[in-house]
Amino acid sequence: MSEFLTHLPEFIGHHAFLVMAFVVVLLALIGGEVSRLMRGYKELTPAGLTLLINRENALVVDLSSMQDYEKGHIAGARHVAMSQFDPENKELAKVKDLPIAVYCKTGTTSAQAATRLVKAGFKHVYWLGGGLAAWQQADLPTTRGK
Repeated sequence: MSEFLTHLPEFIGHHAFLVMAFVVVLLALIGGEVSRLMRGYKELTPAGLTLLINRENALVVDLSSMQDYEKGHIAGARHVAMSQFDPENKELAKVKDLPIAVYCKTGTTSAQAATRLVKAGFKHVYWLGGGLAAWQQADLPTTRGK
């Protein structure tokens, strides 16, 4: 170990660009992990969402467009258009202490909704990473229509 430490300054001097790139990547990884831990909601896989639905009777909210919702959605999911999504809604306020999972077509829009739910005081917020596309790639069933 001491031999490594004696050669470290020489290595850094000869490979300054490589060392800077390493430090930047390391800081980006640490920053990403810290923000993931501090965001207040948990990312679920399709299998994790299935367990949450079956074991804890979670409220599942689909934030896709009505057209996408009618093409296919997770059975039992309630549809709410993102433009009408309001965490302060009286209906949602009744379930503040229950698990609530949000998803959309690809997962991008629903991550924003999960953040809004956490800011509104919801305790158990979950987000389906990858959205309905991940659900379908896992060969899990969807339902058509309203």
